[in-house]
Amino acid sequence: MSDPAFPITIFHNPACGTSRNTVAMVRAAGYEPQVVEYLQAGWTREQLTDLAKRAGLTLRQLMREKGTPAEALGLLDDGVGEGRILDAMVEHPILVNRPIVVTPKGVNLCRPSEVVLDLLDRKPESFTKEDGEVVRL
Repeated sequence: MSDPAFPITIFHNPACGTSRNTVAMVRAAGYEPQVVEYLQAGWTREQLTDLAKRAGLTLRQLMREKGTPAEALGLLDDGVGEGRILDAMVEHPILVNRPIVVTPKGVNLCRPSEVVLDLLDRKPESFTKEDGEVVRL
């Protein structure tokens, strides 16, 4: 059940195992997060800038390389500015790494998925990832 006193938003890609595990871990802790499928919803410049700043990351650090057009767009070259990366992320949402989780305790890129535990007030009693890995809580 959703907890209005402790809202959680997860910017999620359902095709990503880490993202799926993060959503499942939050639910196992008893929360019902707002799940934003950002590949459909897209991003705004302001939203990405704010999330990166609050997470303490540069846009380059927030950029996903694997399985994206980052290399083809020349975004991996030294000297590519944050503005160019931001423009590309808005145009190609897949360039944003995931999952990004927002709670009253902060914002973080939850890779690995266990990082989400630092953003929660309570933890699940136990959790096993999709691949069978048991998370130490």
